[in-house]
Amino acid sequence: MKILMLAPEPFFQPRGTPISVYFRIKALSDLGHRIDLITYPLGEDREFKNFKILRVPNLIGIRSIKIGPSLVKIPLDGLLLARAAWALQTTRYDVVFSHEEAAWIGAALGKIHATPHIYDMHSSLPQQLRNFEFSRSPLLRDAFLMMERFVLRHSRAVIVICRDLDEYVRKKGFGSKAVFLENFIDFADFEPPPFPPEAALRKKKEIAPHGESVILYTGNFEPYQGLTLLIEAFAKVADPAVLLVVGGSKREHEIMKKKVIAQGVGGRAVFVEKVPPSHIPLFISFADVLVSPRLSGTNTPLKIYSYLKSGKPLVATNLWTHTQVLNESLAVLVSPEPKSLAEGLSFALHSDEAKARARAAQAMARKEYVYPRYLEKMSLALEMAAGNLRKG
Repeated sequence: MKILMLAPEPFFQPRGTPISVYFRIKALSDLGHRIDLITYPLGEDREFKNFKILRVPNLIGIRSIKIGPSLVKIPLDGLLLARAAWALQTTRYDVVFSHEEAAWIGAALGKIHATPHIYDMHSSLPQQLRNFEFSRSPLLRDAFLMMERFVLRHSRAVIVICRDLDEYVRKKGFGSKAVFLENFIDFADFEPPPFPPEAALRKKKEIAPHGESVILYTGNFEPYQGLTLLIEAFAKVADPAVLLVVGGSKREHEIMKKKVIAQGVGGRAVFVEKVPPSHIPLFISFADVLVSPRLSGTNTPLKIYSYLKSGKPLVATNLWTHTQVLNESLAVLVSPEPKSLAEGLSFALHSDEAKARARAAQAMARKEYVYPRYLEKMSLALEMAAGNLRKG
């Protein structure tokens, strides 16, 4: 098929949705399809077979786009709409494949041009307004609900990335369109380690010079991620351990370092600025415990799947964002408060039971979260969109 993909994100950048978009494109390319991607002007180019990037112009000189809803995306989405309308006017596509809020563009243009539409639903847009505290306006929320319902109604297939979204779509009455495709593929599945073993050992020596245990957090610094909670909990861990935080910017590090110093553990915390996704396995490889202290949200964090595959003990808050995938046989689940998280970290550092759970998680992940399964689900979404198959 010839596919027009719409991604209202900076592609490529090493963060949630762009990573998901990357592996959607890889899968479609590996399945033999042709993809034209219309996306924002920011980001690094990536190469795949039968793939082309069509970026909208940067007419207002935007240099960065924060995660989540923002006013700066409005003019960019307007340009994306114009570019997509022109593409469909001048080229015959078999499917329009849209991510996030670009789905209303794809669904509307698909309807006009009689082209099937696939909605890649990374999150519920009305929920995003609340999770990122973008607006509490009931009028704006109602507008997003109407837009979301329009997209669900006029899409042939809806890709959902977690159980919460699967249930949400079913409650809306569109369960027959849902294809449950978790974001369990990561760069470690395809790329060799970026550093030779001796370089990895040198890096670990820099982080834990006296052989301390390493507790690793990777990800962005948004409030919902729970970094402040993690720092408060780490201050209660008596073991000789180092807290390694990978992600964020220099400015964000400065803010968090003040919190670490205030908790009296400034000499036991190491911050590494955001790295390419292919480098994350390096840091996971010499961590003793992995942690996801997320405080809110309903989507499963992408990193959870990489953590499960690692065979390292995982500590996570006992919230739906995690328990859609995790349970007490796979991870150490804790209440989202400092004392409980600290106890969970100490348990993971020393308990044979925590290590046994990690081995069980790795065995499960190696069976369930494999690329052929990913390709099967992607093919199912395309077959539904093309009308070759109708789900139950």
